[in-house]
Amino acid sequence: MKNLVPIRGVIFDMDGVLCDSEPLIAEAAGLMFREKYGAPATAADFHPFIGTGEDRFLGGVAEKYGVTLQPGVDKDRTYEIYLALIPGRLQPLPGTHDFVAAARERGLKLALATSADRVKLHGNLAAIRLPESSFDVAVAGGEVQRKKPYPDIFLLAAERIGIPPAECLVVEDAPSGLQAGKAAGCRCLGITSTFDAARLRAAGADWIAADLAHALGLLASLVTA
Repeated sequence: MKNLVPIRGVIFDMDGVLCDSEPLIAEAAGLMFREKYGAPATAADFHPFIGTGEDRFLGGVAEKYGVTLQPGVDKDRTYEIYLALIPGRLQPLPGTHDFVAAARERGLKLALATSADRVKLHGNLAAIRLPESSFDVAVAGGEVQRKKPYPDIFLLAAERIGIPPAECLVVEDAPSGLQAGKAAGCRCLGITSTFDAARLRAAGADWIAADLAHALGLLASLVTA
């Protein structure tokens, strides 16, 4: 793909890009459903809703099992279980620290843009030992009304780092996130931690990598395009 302008900003999704948290949040949500509603929710039930934010993540599975959620209470309980699960289990994906450091060394503006709530953002970053100060801005799902696949969160992140979307690289692991990135006018790197390359390309990924460790060479080429 020919780059018209160099990349000056990188906007990272969190879950499935910086850390492999998807199995753990599905485990926590499944425990909540069984504990409160007796619903036998499995990890596969949550898979279609990855990247859409916890409200839809829980709500989609509730619809399948005919459960009427108490949205705030049930989400809070899911996060409570999740935060108890992640110590010692949640780890950074390969290349996370190196890629963030390399991007910073090249003078790029960095944003974190996650559909998750801020409580999960803080918990994840603490667990993988990546300070929030590693990013110029961190945008959580509660700050936008329309979640991915709408572009709102990436447009807000680009605005806050002061870089036009066309000069930003969005790094995502979910089709909904890639669709949001393309709709925002960004170039997109798909990480195959959660979905396969074919799904990510169909959603609009310009490049594919197994993880950020495999994307370090791409970063160098984009900055000097």
